[in-house]
Amino acid sequence: MPTMTTRLTHELTYDAPLAEVSAMLGDRGFREQVCEALGVLRHEVTVVPEGAGKRVRIEQVQAADRLPSFATRLVGNQIEIVQEERWSGTDRAGLTVVVPGKPGQMDGTIRLAESGGVTTQVVDMTIKVSLPLVGGKLEGLVADMLLRALKVENTTGRGYLS
Repeated sequence: MPTMTTRLTHELTYDAPLAEVSAMLGDRGFREQVCEALGVLRHEVTVVPEGAGKRVRIEQVQAADRLPSFATRLVGNQIEIVQEERWSGTDRAGLTVVVPGKPGQMDGTIRLAESGGVTTQVVDMTIKVSLPLVGGKLEGLVADMLLRALKVENTTGRGYLS
């Protein structure tokens, strides 16, 4: 049986130099503000320097009440999400998002580029849920959740940088 994947590419812009945006993305307080803006039930944010970059890990638990019933049967009434970013410098990171204990994988990259004092953040991910019949539907739901989270992060970040 062929496996499908869903791709998500999203651009976020900030009216700030790349160095400020990179510092914000590596700031534990900022990441906690994003979790609070998302309305997560619980969260833990860890930022650790790593070589020329940093490792950012965000563990969060969200209510699954916005999910359709076929999805809540799989995840229950709460969904745990672990996001890990491995920044090799100020402008590039590998990104992994997992739902522990559930079939699926989300991998991608984050790139920052500055032009004229405006920084663009590009998040590019592939989402794969290995479940017959509902995998594609779940990939779409996950893509929608990630897109919503990126929009909240962008709004929170614009306020943080102003």
